[in-house]
Amino acid sequence: MLKQHLQLKLSQKLSPQQIQLMKLIQLPVQSFEQQILKEVEENPALETGSNPKNENVDENFKHESDNSDENEINVDSYLQDDSPDYLRRDNNFSQNDKDNSIPYASGISFHEQLMSQLDTFKLSSHEYKIASFLVGSIDSSGYIRREIIDIVDDLAFTQNIETNETDVRSILNKVQELDPAGVGALNLKECLLIQLKRKTKTNLINDTIAIVSNQFEAFTKKHFSKIKSKLNFDDDKLRLCIKEIEKLNPKPGASLGINTKINSQIVPDFTVLVLDGELKLLLNSRNIPELHVSNEYKNMLMGYKESKTKDKRHTEAVQFIKQKLDSAKWFIDAIKQRQNTLRETMSKILDFQKDYFLTGDEQRLKPMILKDIAELIKMDISTVSRVANSKYVETPYGTKLVKWFFSEAIVNSKGQEISTIEVKKVLSEIIKSENKSSPYTDEELMKKMVSKGYPIARRTVAKYRDMIGAPVARLRRKL
Repeated sequence: MLKQHLQLKLSQKLSPQQIQLMKLIQLPVQSFEQQILKEVEENPALETGSNPKNENVDENFKHESDNSDENEINVDSYLQDDSPDYLRRDNNFSQNDKDNSIPYASGISFHEQLMSQLDTFKLSSHEYKIASFLVGSIDSSGYIRREIIDIVDDLAFTQNIETNETDVRSILNKVQELDPAGVGALNLKECLLIQLKRKTKTNLINDTIAIVSNQFEAFTKKHFSKIKSKLNFDDDKLRLCIKEIEKLNPKPGASLGINTKINSQIVPDFTVLVLDGELKLLLNSRNIPELHVSNEYKNMLMGYKESKTKDKRHTEAVQFIKQKLDSAKWFIDAIKQRQNTLRETMSKILDFQKDYFLTGDEQRLKPMILKDIAELIKMDISTVSRVANSKYVETPYGTKLVKWFFSEAIVNSKGQEISTIEVKKVLSEIIKSENKSSPYTDEELMKKMVSKGYPIARRTVAKYRDMIGAPVARLRRKL
């Protein structure tokens, strides 16, 4: 027998407008500009530029009777003037200073540059296909991180090219003649040797080649005494060779941006200025077009209101217009909320870290977590996280990711809560001033930090050392 029962269930669902708003908040300024252009392109009811006055609006349609039948469309909310003044308020720039151009970058990818160089070589059709495959196998650092035998197999199975390891190695040597020097190497050792062999042969270069060729493992581990013993080098000769190696590029492809046609750059979402001892916050809205709801679509709805015949086809057309108008109004409203949320969040961060923004002294940064700002702006932590993780702020002291200003707290020897950013700054200064011929171990770094009033454990020192990009003591050692 079928049993029926009632069950109460509490659930939370996000509206399409809320989802749209969260997505817009998360976007950095360049992606935000692209999203606006995409929305304008897809929604004919959304227009850019100044909003012309709609002289055809009949005031009789401003107030619609409440007893209209269900098939009629309420045009009330669509006949108002949707002025884009939110953009004029939020962009903080005068019309004379406003730059409406969309930033872009151009260029050809590094693989295309390599292929253009390859075209200058005298290669048979068979050799050119193999060389092209090798160029296509170069990764973002400029390396081919595969064994020759695997490349031979791939050429056979994916390109239907029969060859052998000897021929592939021979053609790879030609690919490694391309610029920049070192590109196409199978490993770091080969990359450095390619660059060294292109230099003018001198005794110093020959000695450096000997170190990379014969004592590469000892060099990477900084076993200098072993190198001097094996190659019969004194300190001065070894020091000169190491300086020569340090001039080489371990990632020859990275500097030219492999696999990208865009010379990327950071565009800050915020700008912080210090004027007469006061902080001023600006939002980057220079390239955001002014938006308004299409008057033509409004007039279509008014025409429907005046029409006496309302068949099914006519009603479907009006439903389509209504949908586009709804979408346009929601999008404009979401932009307003995004700008307000960004401004409010960053304003509270400025207030919280005012001492830093006025002085630029990283040791004056206060411990600050997402919850601190979320409570101040009375929003969810996830909203603050969306702002912090993807937005940059330009300050008089450099351009920084907003989340850089967030840090946990530790208690110093005086019982005061201090930011972990300050701790990493002090640790960095200690490492910077150490004797490079005998760098501090993590245990010694811990003692130095404790003596300066930062009681942290050795494991914490190791963690912060990794975070600031400092290797272990043995790898920091220099002659």
